[in-house]
Amino acid sequence: MNSKEAHMKSVIVFLAGTALTMAAVAKLPAPSDEAKAKAAEAAAKTAHAGKVDAYKLCKSQDKVAAHYQKGSKAAGKDKKAAVATPACADPGAFVYVPAAAASAPAAAAAPAAQTAAAPAATDKKKP
Repeated sequence: MNSKEAHMKSVIVFLAGTALTMAAVAKLPAPSDEAKAKAAEAAAKTAHAGKVDAYKLCKSQDKVAAHYQKGSKAAGKDKKAAVATPACADPGAFVYVPAAAASAPAAAAAPAAQTAAAPAATDKKKP
């Protein structure tokens, strides 16, 4: 086999694989509401894990900075003024509130506000 034949075979295999992949993807059903909810919860857990990691990094940086300042003070080195940084914010425990449950109280309050505003509008007298 020469290189042209090998190249042609690899192109044909690539195109066949691409066609099969596209056919398989085209047949996938839309995700169910339950699958969407699980994906949203997984995204929320991942975001919280990122916040926890950032908190742990902040605490370790504070510890290293304190150790450096203590060591430089003991050695009698001139130390630079500390840069003011925000305090480390502990994200707390993970609590997942689904978007539908979070928006339900707000959605229930909106019609009540509209109902309360309706009588005020009808009390106005016509000139």
